Amino acid sequence: MKSHEAKKRYTYKDYIEWDGRWELIDGIPYNMTPAPSTEHQRIVGELYFAMRSFLSKGTCQVFISPLDILLSASEDDENPDTVVQPDISVFCHPEQIEEKGAKGAPTLVIEVLSPSTAFKDRNEKFYLYERFGVQEYWIVDPAHQTIEIYGLVNSKFAKRNVLTRHSFRCPPSDWSH
Repeated sequence: MKSHEAKKRYTYKDYIEWDGRWELIDGIPYNMTPAPSTEHQRIVGELYFAMRSFLSKGTCQVFISPLDILLSASEDDENPDTVVQPDISVFCHPEQIEEKGAKGAPTLVIEVLSPSTAFKDRNEKFYLYERFGVQEYWIVDPAHQTIEIYGLVNSKFAKRNVLTRHSFRCPPSDWSH
């Protein structure tokens, strides 16, 4: 199966049968190979460490990809058509965490751009996370050494801040969790 060539709409039951790393957005499969660059991995690791250290005394939990996150309009949907694996996700509601992943929108999602994912992360995933109620979305751009921070306001993402490599504190002072 190749991304975007499928005419059928797929669901989680199809997804769990596939080999390799995939994401499923509104029934459309996206292959997540090749593996990210070492720069990408380094950035994800540093952000994960900073977030985990900051949140260590609270109830929020930080996860690094791959973690299947099932998104559905209905909480009892066992076969959603959307499964994503953000680079980093933060869940502040422990009941969302399950043995093989998580259900429902994370409180925070962080995506580190790479040439093969930048368009999807800035467009499809941006609107997907907005639609499912992710409270905060960070887009990390290694090429420009920036972090764009979006917060959910009246069901729409609003840009809260753009941090540069030299201004970054984890998390920024305006993050409420």
